[in-house]
Amino acid sequence: MPRSTERLAPRASEVAFVALGANLGDARATLDAAFVALAALPGTRLRAGSSLYRTAPIDSSGPDYLNAVVLLDTRLAPLALLGALQRIERAHGRQRPYRNAPRTLDLDLLSYGDRRIATEALTLPHPRLHERAFVLRPLAEIAPALTIAGYASIAELLLRVADQRVDRLPPC
Repeated sequence: MPRSTERLAPRASEVAFVALGANLGDARATLDAAFVALAALPGTRLRAGSSLYRTAPIDSSGPDYLNAVVLLDTRLAPLALLGALQRIERAHGRQRPYRNAPRTLDLDLLSYGDRRIATEALTLPHPRLHERAFVLRPLAEIAPALTIAGYASIAELLLRVADQRVDRLPPC
């Protein structure tokens, strides 16, 4: 897999999927604010956002999570987009005291076009997206025909995680 900076440079515009999650504080309000912040990123347009879903923590403790996925068109390069996501997290009080700690906001870059990237800072597609119903269900809502590079179709991946509880929340 190429690791050159050229490979990480933006193209004219790329489709990127971002997962959102929160389980501390007013998670719904935080996710609403995150949708707004993502739509305001430079060179980026928020094309679609899923419903909110409630899920139990995986490999963690704490209250249930609220999760969603957005589809972005962006001219930001993958690492620049990752940096912007991390700034939004920090603006909402995100701390990383230990792996899988409860969080005020988690923004995960799931995919960036059809690129496969493996650097210390970023792995794309996201290395665990195929194992997580809380990502796949909202992803299927906004991109049902999607196939993630290196994985199967969203429909096939959902069959593999059918035992994971994911409850779609009604709109406010």
